[in-house]
Amino acid sequence: MTDRVAMVSGAARGIGAAIAERLAQDGFRLVLLDRDPAGAATAERLGGRFFLADVGDEAAVIAAASSLRAREGRLDALVSNAGTGVRKPLATLTLAEWNAVLATNLTATFLLARATEDLLRWARGAIVTIASTRARMSEPDTFPYSASKGGLVALTHALAISLGPEVRANCVLPGWIDTGVGRLSEADHAQHPAGRVGTPADVAALVSWLVGPESGFVTGAEFVVDGGMTRKMIYVED
Repeated sequence: MTDRVAMVSGAARGIGAAIAERLAQDGFRLVLLDRDPAGAATAERLGGRFFLADVGDEAAVIAAASSLRAREGRLDALVSNAGTGVRKPLATLTLAEWNAVLATNLTATFLLARATEDLLRWARGAIVTIASTRARMSEPDTFPYSASKGGLVALTHALAISLGPEVRANCVLPGWIDTGVGRLSEADHAQHPAGRVGTPADVAALVSWLVGPESGFVTGAEFVVDGGMTRKMIYVED
């Protein structure tokens, strides 16, 4: 198992960096993708390779996959994590902004899976996509983000059915995850049935299981990691 290779997109920081760190601990060799050059430091720290790429760009994804094929020669786990968002009223949201979010959050998974399908089939590998609980519920003015995450859930089960049995594909839907942006209050933690806001390590632990041998009978599934918030009924009292 020590020769396993994982490709993780959006790995420069946050959830992607935590996933990369966990997979490195699990013994994977890493190929990390991000359009943020800071990803190079993450790769160096974890003993992996970094590829500067906008995963919503077809040519960049093909180049990264070609590099992987030439250098590592195999792919056991593809984690499509890169994500972005725009929060604007419908009337002022531009088509360019809409397309940019969908390119990173949704089209990128299609491009990555298509470019690495042969390697994943050969290794009987696994795909994990990182969506969001926004695939099931929305905040105001999050049109492209919510739409892209909902599409990612559907794309994932399409991949599972189309690439199986050689390749498994599953989707993780994080809720509120503390990535170090902004300060959290006691109320932020207390509103969660689990008693706290999530951490990137919570997501990484699930991804580790989904790309490992113990999840061999799991494919086409969705896993909500949100401390129970999507199950909590909320009423406003007078």
